[in-house]
Amino acid sequence: NRRIKLDQADWSIEKVARRLLKHGMWIGFAAITGITFVAYFYDMRLLIVDAWQLQLPSTAFFWVALFTIATYVNAGWMREQVCKHMCPYARFQSAMFDKDTLIVSYNEKRGETRGSRKRSANPAEIGMGDCIDCTFCVQVCPTGIDIREGLQYDCINCARCVDACDSIMDKMGYEKGLIAYTTLNILDARGWTWKRPKLIGYAIAVLVMLSLFTTALIIRVPLGIDVLRTRGQLFQEVPGGYVQNTYTVKILNMSDDDRTYTLSVSGLEAYRLNPEDNIPVKAGEIGELSANILMDPDLLKAVVTPILVVVNSTDGELEAETESRFIGPQPLELDYGGGPR
Repeated sequence: NRRIKLDQADWSIEKVARRLLKHGMWIGFAAITGITFVAYFYDMRLLIVDAWQLQLPSTAFFWVALFTIATYVNAGWMREQVCKHMCPYARFQSAMFDKDTLIVSYNEKRGETRGSRKRSANPAEIGMGDCIDCTFCVQVCPTGIDIREGLQYDCINCARCVDACDSIMDKMGYEKGLIAYTTLNILDARGWTWKRPKLIGYAIAVLVMLSLFTTALIIRVPLGIDVLRTRGQLFQEVPGGYVQNTYTVKILNMSDDDRTYTLSVSGLEAYRLNPEDNIPVKAGEIGELSANILMDPDLLKAVVTPILVVVNSTDGELEAETESRFIGPQPLELDYGGGPR
């Protein structure tokens, strides 16, 4: 009621201050949402610092701004209209229901016929049901539906109508539960059963997903490696007669401890790796470095040699590998006499 009166009042310093405070808080929470989404792909600490200093890259700024605006508009202005017209859950939720699904429902047999009456009146004697048609259930509904008209996809099962109706039943001296969490079969006095195809199917699906998730956690290795060859050149000839390939190596330390790692290469003979030093990576961070692999071209048997780049923790607990390739010059072909051709 106070908000309605404020909306209808003339503009004043207090009204402007309240509006600015409210919308400022909305935008603030929306910005937190936008930053949180982008932080899945951008280091959170750097993101906050860069955002505060207005130094965000254009891509990160675009997505933070997009999520902020979307949250502000959807949650601040559209509100229940999102649930009624945009949320896909309301559309497929009805396909998951059956007559034994627990939902917010109105007991039509008990409530009809509706109508106002004195508190002392006995509904049975005046030929009426328990519903006094106060419309409190409609007034408190965030989506504005009348639950007494039956199940509707707009219903978000918030149960505000249940609380409102129970309060009226208390005042009238009637039994609670005219609107309640129940099932259609219970309302029809048919009881409840778990032996339903949909329920069993959903239970199997949940068990399968939990099993897969548990298996993924058990076999998960908290270490990852990503290797990219430097673009723009196939190989580089360096002093000493070697050919060199340059790679960008990213080591993902997904464990809870700071660790030190070493690199090695499988698939090449007598290679040289630079740098050979240990690589420290803090917990939950990504270590990035430029690595060079040098090879004697006479030992290469093909222009492109498949290789495996392996990263190991110095304590020997973790290991990860990824495929890449080493590119060198065309090997010399030999004639039948053994000389180069």
